[in-house]
Amino acid sequence: MSDLLSVPLKKPTDVDVTRPLNNLIKSSYSSLGVEKIAEISESVNKFNQQRNSAVWKAFEKFESSLEIIYGYYDQLCALETKIVVQDFQVPFKWKDAFDKGSIFGGRMSLTLASLGYEKVCILFNIAALQSAVASSQGIDNDEGLKLAAKLFQQSAGIFNHLKSAAPAAIPQEPTMDFMMDTLNALASLMLAQAQEIFVFKAIKDSMKDLIVAKLCCQCEEMYSEALRLLQKDSVRTLWDKDWIATVAGKQAGFHALTMFYHSLVSKGNKAVGEEISRLQKSVELFKIAQSRSGKPNFLDEYATRAQRNLTEAKKDNDFIYNEMIPDINSLPGPGKAQLAKYLPIASPMSQNFKDLFADLVPVALHQAMAACDNRKNEIVNGEVMKLREATQAINSLLSSYNLPAAIEVTESGSTLPPSLLEKANTVREKGGIEGLLQMVGELPELLNRNREILDEAERMLNDESSSDEQLREKFKEQWTRTPSNKLTQTFRENCETYRKIINNAITADKTVREKFEKNRRGIELLSMPQEQLANEIPCGTTTNKDCNSSAAQKLRSLMESVETIKAERDVIESELRSATVNLKEQFLAALAADGAINEPAISLAEIGKTVAPLQSQVQDNLSRQETLIQDIKQAHQEFAAESGSSTQSNDAMLTQLATAYDVFSELQHNLQDGVKFYNDLTQLLITFQNKISDYCFARKTEKDELLKDLTQQASRQAQPPTPSIPAHLQSTTPAVPESPSSSAAAPAATAVMQTPYPMQPQGMPVPYGATAAVPYPTYVPPPMPQGFNPYATIPYPSNPNAYQGFPQAPAYYGTYPGAYANQQGQQPPQQNPNKPFGW
Repeated sequence: MSDLLSVPLKKPTDVDVTRPLNNLIKSSYSSLGVEKIAEISESVNKFNQQRNSAVWKAFEKFESSLEIIYGYYDQLCALETKIVVQDFQVPFKWKDAFDKGSIFGGRMSLTLASLGYEKVCILFNIAALQSAVASSQGIDNDEGLKLAAKLFQQSAGIFNHLKSAAPAAIPQEPTMDFMMDTLNALASLMLAQAQEIFVFKAIKDSMKDLIVAKLCCQCEEMYSEALRLLQKDSVRTLWDKDWIATVAGKQAGFHALTMFYHSLVSKGNKAVGEEISRLQKSVELFKIAQSRSGKPNFLDEYATRAQRNLTEAKKDNDFIYNEMIPDINSLPGPGKAQLAKYLPIASPMSQNFKDLFADLVPVALHQAMAACDNRKNEIVNGEVMKLREATQAINSLLSSYNLPAAIEVTESGSTLPPSLLEKANTVREKGGIEGLLQMVGELPELLNRNREILDEAERMLNDESSSDEQLREKFKEQWTRTPSNKLTQTFRENCETYRKIINNAITADKTVREKFEKNRRGIELLSMPQEQLANEIPCGTTTNKDCNSSAAQKLRSLMESVETIKAERDVIESELRSATVNLKEQFLAALAADGAINEPAISLAEIGKTVAPLQSQVQDNLSRQETLIQDIKQAHQEFAAESGSSTQSNDAMLTQLATAYDVFSELQHNLQDGVKFYNDLTQLLITFQNKISDYCFARKTEKDELLKDLTQQASRQAQPPTPSIPAHLQSTTPAVPESPSSSAAAPAATAVMQTPYPMQPQGMPVPYGATAAVPYPTYVPPPMPQGFNPYATIPYPSNPNAYQGFPQAPAYYGTYPGAYANQQGQQPPQQNPNKPFGW
């Protein structure tokens, strides 16, 4: 088997994905516990090690290296379903595989902060490594041939896939290895080499001569297409100097093999004239193939057989058959049989793939679950607000009536009602006014901390954008990377949203502070010891007679009902807070069936089933309070009429203290929620700032690489032209002696080298009886010039037109409660597609 070509690998650079990936996972899966985050951080470290091993192990070019790089690619595919890939800001830098871009107008390397870019670069290296492993296989055993055929087809499939995947992943000018013409040429070359493997497998298995001829005919056509693509002006300078010569030699070589094996078919049919015509053509083509490839021994075994068969056939025809030798162009071809095909990318590629992030659900599922949870929390918070507003309303009513203090019987020697003493004890147990002052003092510090974090994040965005605009203005159209404003739109929107949240929180803080100052005196009194509190209360008593009246007893019963309703609300609020809606299985089923999740349609129905009973309890509780309020108002009128003026002396102070107690309880809840809100917001903003920092670092790396390329390009353009050889030195070049016939032979030799071999001549007459046959090309090589040695090593012509003319073939922002709201031709012989030639 002739030499097989392998594609060079793209050269990577080391990057550390640990910090950016940890930041992204923490922001996307903020609900995970500390232990789970620690486990995922360990998985991130393993992923970073896996990447470093995969990108460098490929250069060893062993079959075992394939499994390592397969595993990394599979992990990339799994990871991109579990994170928002646009937020994965890691500057991946890859060099051009052919490393000639800087000489021929392209760039040597490209740096992009894109997981998609990393994927296509890894895919390119997988295809390149497959071609290298396939090229190194021995052809003396079936296992090597099978593996080579499989790997070449897989490599062709990947390069074919990259034709659409690379432009989608690289939004700017790519390196030369990702140009469309490059990928087209590589895909075509790999497919032709796979077909070549099938040819030699068929020869090794002694398949019928006609089948081998069909396979060779198809292989020649594939190499013709590959040669055409390799010689395009945009890419022909990329390849190693022997690539085009090798492919050109193989194109002629497999045409020679087609003629040779078809001549064996003619021999079997006793068509000696056709056999001789085909053998003559075959011998000529073998010489052309050896000349083009620059390898005198190229297909030498088959060339020797063809020459021997031609000598024997001519001898037999001269002495026995005396048949006319037909023109080769009037003979039908054998047809074509294509076995090589583009193999799709397997998923997963690795046989032993294990997802490092198996605990993370797909990002679409996570987003749906988060949206469902937010939707449920909105409903729950709405119901809780109804309950708290109702509690505030009834507390205000009772405070205005000085209840229940007005109907309580004081103990002997005490001027303070028992309910007031109980409230004072509760206030002192909860830290009193000192505790409130401490929490009120924390709010400005927490606010400033969050505002400073957000300001720094915006500053980094502005600095990066300003730097990008300045360089774009300086380099104009040479500055090819994506503008910052197209990449930071989401960041800007999130900044604006966070700013609104902080402003709303400032307003809520002001409301809380105003309410605190308004009731500060009453809270101070309730924070005093009992004796000191008694001294602060104006003298006044409530007679036992007043407290034992029928109206007082009725009010006392109503107060018990009030406490019962409040206790019910605590239970309902607790049940609302603990209500869970787990729609993971439904979301997964929808994602598998439709490829998307209609979260609102699924969530609303399930949330309704869970929350509806509790909503009914809330409504019932509120309705009973309305009735209770009317009863309290009526009973208080009766009580006031019975007690007369005896309760007016200290009502104002007791009312103030009752209101202060209610405000104390409300403020304590609000301040606790506020402190928690600011601390949670701090964590969100720190994660958000880290993501922006990762983005700015990635953009800075891109900027530095592009500046380096532009600087090198400018320095190359500034170099003076290479001076010509002085005239007095040109005479020192040794002259080549010419034979008398060499001068006339030179043009003919050049014609042999530069005339393309047409594949499908137009207007070719079809011989009688040849209805569906494919004619051979019309090219007839000129006679060999005198003194021309066909086995001499002749460099392949550098004329770029020599072989042209061949035929074409977002987010948590919580508010705290209360105030913080192909080609055609003959079909190949019937074979098992899974086991061609008995494999």
